[in-house]
Amino acid sequence: MSENTDEKTPLLKRRLTSSESKINNSKLFLAVFSAVLGNFSFGFSMVFSSPVLPQLKNDPKLGMTTSQAAWFGSIYTLGAAAGGLGAMLLNDLIGRKLSIMVSAVPSTIGYMLMGGAMNLWMLNVGRFLTGVAGGMTAASIPVYISEISHRKVRGALGSCPQITAVFGSLALYSLSLCVPWRWLAILGEVPAVLMVVLLVFMPSSPRRLLSLGRVEKAEKALRWLRGSNYDTCIEMSAIQRSIDTQTRVTLSQLGMPVFYKPILISVVMRFLQQMTGITPILVYLQSIFDESKVSFPAKYDAALVGVVRLVSVAIAAFLMDKAGRKALLYTSSMLMFLSTLTLTMISHTTPCPPGPTPPEPTPSNLTLGLDHNSYEHALQAAAKGSGSIIPLISTMVFIFGYAIGWGPITWLLMSEVLPLVARGVASGLCVMVSWLTAFMLTHAFKHILDQKLLYVSYLCFTVVCVFCLLFNAVVIPETRGRSLEEIENYFRTGRTFTIRPSQSSGQTT
Repeated sequence: MSENTDEKTPLLKRRLTSSESKINNSKLFLAVFSAVLGNFSFGFSMVFSSPVLPQLKNDPKLGMTTSQAAWFGSIYTLGAAAGGLGAMLLNDLIGRKLSIMVSAVPSTIGYMLMGGAMNLWMLNVGRFLTGVAGGMTAASIPVYISEISHRKVRGALGSCPQITAVFGSLALYSLSLCVPWRWLAILGEVPAVLMVVLLVFMPSSPRRLLSLGRVEKAEKALRWLRGSNYDTCIEMSAIQRSIDTQTRVTLSQLGMPVFYKPILISVVMRFLQQMTGITPILVYLQSIFDESKVSFPAKYDAALVGVVRLVSVAIAAFLMDKAGRKALLYTSSMLMFLSTLTLTMISHTTPCPPGPTPPEPTPSNLTLGLDHNSYEHALQAAAKGSGSIIPLISTMVFIFGYAIGWGPITWLLMSEVLPLVARGVASGLCVMVSWLTAFMLTHAFKHILDQKLLYVSYLCFTVVCVFCLLFNAVVIPETRGRSLEEIENYFRTGRTFTIRPSQSSGQTT
């Protein structure tokens, strides 16, 4: 048989079997819900500083200087980087599910410290610990969801971590309108505790169990996830074939395309994702609106942005498997580019040179002068009114653009393209790189914000959006409709995809 014929032969039979037509997703959805409660806690904790920093300004014991506020805002990302390192070890040592459950420990302790804080070190340590939990969940949950999902729903479920993180942020913004900041810390403990209680009853990843040689437990877990009427033989065989083709990665093997290409793609995507400025904007959102002199109170503006994030990630979840990953990334990059360019221009205000000295008022020109002054004041008021709403609209467009593309799709692609044998370690590496980048940006952003140089940051974010467009065009593969095994084969062979996406890989009941 010719090479071209082999190349066009599906790795997996696409024929719809009677067992596939009887997949029941109800328990799969329950398992995903249990896991993404960790992302809810992550979204809640990441933006915790946004409403809290303005409240701490008037606190006699906990009031912060610019440098102290920068550390409080950015130390979370250092904790997330540490959590990513921990996930590198725990994902392969104890599995994805247990790694997610362990993240509840630093989360709960961190919120307790912040809720009862009497000095700055308690606030900073508590924020660091919640960051550790966020880094662990960011590395573990997308991989867990990808490995328990089937191809038909993986795209939609892969966006769930981002959606629930947005829910968590919106919950914080909404509660901060009427709840004191200490009570916000206490409420932050609830999702993590509930997550642990539910995950106790959820199965481990069938892929993880098969890789450990626990075939019976893997088959039981897969049947629980797909329904009692599902024939697990085909899917179990496909997973086993994927595992059999892989061995433990050595340093010399990292030079092979099947390993270094997906790892580099994932790492660069997470780096670019942070360089767009999403983390410092969310962490200091309320302070940014205060500085931008937006018409509405800053705390309500932040809540409005939270609603926009929620709507946009819901749209992304709907379009993920319809429009494709690359199309959404193109749209996302363009919207972020246009919004950050607009923010750059309106933030860079140059004082006008002084005009000529007006003549001394005389009876002949007094009426004309009054008319001129009234007209000038009216123009200034109109400019101020229109300009004060533009930062809010531009920020909403930026958040919308990020949330339909570079937000959820980066997480999803990371879990799809990374090879199974290195997935735990590589996902932890991606999270670590992501959050170290976020730390540098977030720490510097607060100083830039207080020095009224917002346009410098926005200009940098604009340039990064151009790189996002180019990287998507040249490097990122389209994974819509591909099984994990086909994606691995793409990097192994170096060929472009020649297997046409299935019209229906399974129907739900």
